[in-house]
Amino acid sequence: MLFLGGLLFSLLCVFGSFAASGGVLGPLLASMPFELLTILGSALGIFVMSNSLSALKELPHNFRLVLKGPQHDKASYIGLLVILFRLTRLASSKGPMALEEHVENPQESSIFALSPQVRDDEETRNLICDYLRLVSLNLEDAYQLDEVMGRELSKNETDKLHISESLTSIADALPALGIVAAVLGVIKTMASISKPPAILGEMISGALVGTFLGVLLAYGVVSPLASRLKAVIVQDGCYQGIIKTVLVAHLQGNPPQVSAEIGRKDIPPHFMPTFFELDVALSEAQAAT
Repeated sequence: MLFLGGLLFSLLCVFGSFAASGGVLGPLLASMPFELLTILGSALGIFVMSNSLSALKELPHNFRLVLKGPQHDKASYIGLLVILFRLTRLASSKGPMALEEHVENPQESSIFALSPQVRDDEETRNLICDYLRLVSLNLEDAYQLDEVMGRELSKNETDKLHISESLTSIADALPALGIVAAVLGVIKTMASISKPPAILGEMISGALVGTFLGVLLAYGVVSPLASRLKAVIVQDGCYQGIIKTVLVAHLQGNPPQVSAEIGRKDIPPHFMPTFFELDVALSEAQAAT
């Protein structure tokens, strides 16, 4: 909602200052629908041309991310650390093979039941189970796990950032598309050069609206949209990065609680629980099982 609030405030300042300084909004508003059709229509066409169908289907989800912000909060991170703590504790006490019943059927697992949010997040759940399967198959090299998981997480983030990068490209193109709309307006004006100056003045002002809208949409709407989307995706990526941190710490021989604490340190500051908050959560989870 901060994005919408900032956008509304920005537009009010732009159009409000124009009106307050004596500008007449009538000609601006009259030309705007046609100029927007030229600019946004061509921008939409370019966006469709440069993306696959699967990427376009992700647009609604990406817009929800911009409006709602990061999907994971402090409670989400605590829930993830609790599950990782219990799984690594089980592997340490009973051996990696004891993980099999939990990673093969996580929906029925008593450990995954400790955090329904993690259990029901298919991508996160599969990531945990896939790499714990490797651990149960005697993968003991922490550096190898770190490298393999790092590559997968980087690949996933790059894929999720595709729409953000496409929007950045559109933002770069919008000022030029505004010039295209302005040039079309000038051509229309020149074709009516014999008309009275008052009419020509309105036609020229209408043509300049295209340049104005191109720049405003680029730097006032689409570029902030792309930046916000990228920031949310990168921040949410830290959530799955915790899995790598904890599993690598586990393979390096750290006790489960120490591994969880190392993972806690990788949580973004405004979502990071305190040492005591995590300790209480781990103790409650241990008592519950």
